[in-house]
Amino acid sequence: MDAIALLKIQLQHAREWMAGTVADVTDDMAHWTPPGVANPLGATYAHLVVSEDMIVNGMLKQSPPLFATNWPGKTGLSEPMPLPGPDWKDYGSWARRVQIDLPALRQYAQAVQANTDEYLNSLSPEALDTTVDLSNVGFGEVTVGWIIGRLLIGHIDNECGEISCLKGLQGVRGYPG
Repeated sequence: MDAIALLKIQLQHAREWMAGTVADVTDDMAHWTPPGVANPLGATYAHLVVSEDMIVNGMLKQSPPLFATNWPGKTGLSEPMPLPGPDWKDYGSWARRVQIDLPALRQYAQAVQANTDEYLNSLSPEALDTTVDLSNVGFGEVTVGWIIGRLLIGHIDNECGEISCLKGLQGVRGYPG
């Protein structure tokens, strides 16, 4: 098995866990504001989807994200997510005020995932060694393989855990099973 095939399998499994975890999320669950400074479940899920769009299109393909091209106004978010940079400090307040249309967000997520799959299908194993400068977001010089493994697959796993916890705090089962 080559590295691309391994990454595809890992991505598929991470997506399956996430899909199972968010499958029964209701609007009330998505917008429930947890105590402390944790973000609502819907904003966490939206952050995951928008981030994948920005990572694959912005970082890796050097093209505009889907939310700015094919999906403006159709992502299921009442307002755009703040992007890393000067506006990032406003992320917490955005997460607590954004309204999520779950069916629309799920459709956008499907488009983002299809776009990611298309990108992965275009890669050769050697392309994973290509370096990308992510100093502007605090990661320095990394490889395409690192971005896919850490910023895509690892991020899905991390956010799946957060969403599972947020569901548990609301009295429902987090992970599927």
